[in-house]
Amino acid sequence: MQIPIFTVDAFTNRPFSGNPAAVCLLENDLDEDLHQKIATEMNLSETAFIRKLKPGDDFTKSSCFGLRWFTPTNEVPLCGHATLASAAVLFHVQKNTNSVVTFVTLSGELKARQVKDHIVLDLPLYTAYPQELKEVEELIKAAVGDMIVQDVRYSPDTKKLLVRLSDTYERSVLEDLKVSAQRFLSAEKTGKVKGLILTVKGNSSGKGHDFYSRYFAPWYGVLEDPVTGSAHAVLSSYWSEQLGKKEMLAFQCSRRGGELKISVRNDGRVDIAGQTAVVLKGNLTL
Repeated sequence: MQIPIFTVDAFTNRPFSGNPAAVCLLENDLDEDLHQKIATEMNLSETAFIRKLKPGDDFTKSSCFGLRWFTPTNEVPLCGHATLASAAVLFHVQKNTNSVVTFVTLSGELKARQVKDHIVLDLPLYTAYPQELKEVEELIKAAVGDMIVQDVRYSPDTKKLLVRLSDTYERSVLEDLKVSAQRFLSAEKTGKVKGLILTVKGNSSGKGHDFYSRYFAPWYGVLEDPVTGSAHAVLSSYWSEQLGKKEMLAFQCSRRGGELKISVRNDGRVDIAGQTAVVLKGNLTL
């Protein structure tokens, strides 16, 4: 059996930056265990599987598909960058004729649409609530040492912990931070936290970025994810409230880096837009 597979760099317009995802196009149902085996083989933060929902569906003409995401170790309920990558494969490689495609996922229906040179994802918006510091103190210390922390929030829907560093810190401080996956895993074993977001306020006067972030998920087998749509479904809610803005420009300052255009909607969802670069096309032989 041959399965078409693509590697797409998401939230960037240049190869070898942004966040890479593998995308598989499934003509037929795949044995359940093969999803994880393929994702482990690809060894990227996410491998996405697009599947037809009914006989007669067509990757170039249909507007609704199933979508699942797997890390090298397990399936996840939401992945923004691999959804962006999946939409790019449909729009740019398969030349899908629809202006909007809908993905049926573990997080409900997600829509992706083309707007000029960006693809816009319609994602859930997740609230992060004030978090008692002493419950997560060990994890925060493992991440940032003695740096000044301005705010700590927790998103129960996503199990993500958001740690805002002091506004006195520049972007470069966040970029230069060295982290240890093993220390994170030792500090947080309760299962409450599955992702750690570090963020700092940007300089949004003029055309700068409103905020910066880095994201870590060693509990899912991913030490640092380069650019993370699902983390921004939490960050968008937080920074919109903090800055009093609905439209924001964000930058995730991992080593690869990537930019996200954010529009917080009034219906409890968020539009996150990014660009993509398709860097590999091939076939898996099973």
